[in-house]
Amino acid sequence: MDLTGLFVFAAALAVAAASPGPTITALVARVLVRGTSGALAFMLGLQVGEIVWLTAAILGLAFIATTFGMLFLVLKYAGAAYLAYLAWRMWTAPAVAHDAPAPKAEHPLRLFLAAVSLTLGNPKIMVFYLALLPNLIDLGTVTVLGYVELVLVTLAILTAIDGGYVLLAARARKLFSSPRAVRLVNRGSGVLLAGAAAAIATRS
Repeated sequence: MDLTGLFVFAAALAVAAASPGPTITALVARVLVRGTSGALAFMLGLQVGEIVWLTAAILGLAFIATTFGMLFLVLKYAGAAYLAYLAWRMWTAPAVAHDAPAPKAEHPLRLFLAAVSLTLGNPKIMVFYLALLPNLIDLGTVTVLGYVELVLVTLAILTAIDGGYVLLAARARKLFSSPRAVRLVNRGSGVLLAGAAAAIATRS
């Protein structure tokens, strides 16, 4: 691909990815409550879901959103249900200081699959890749090398933005050490996740 096309795509993706949505909310809320444990697996799942949508758009498979609408509807509600479950877990989590023994870690594969489900069922991401991407670059001229370049740019931008959110959330988490502050963080994160679940479930 030409550098201009890559730059336009990268700029649009950076803006879209940096704007807080359900997936970023889930990532940040999880780090605030549980720390960075499992954050890498969750981030990887989010990025794999994005690459799936990117690939679908480049291959001209936008019709899958309607042809297999039921599949993506299931993924959307599965992702919303997972966020709602996390919201409940965070709301009811014990208010213990963060220097206490960490809660039992979740299995990385479970976190990965949950993140993939969230991304594939997120209407905002579907709109970007299946509607906006064809207007940003000429998909008909994308070669194998061009596809690899787009994937690498996508992964680089998402890693930088998601990683930035994780670092900010991890630093903010250290500010809350008293049981009362931890309780507020847990319940605040639970509310954020419940809102993200509702946003995913109600968007068309």
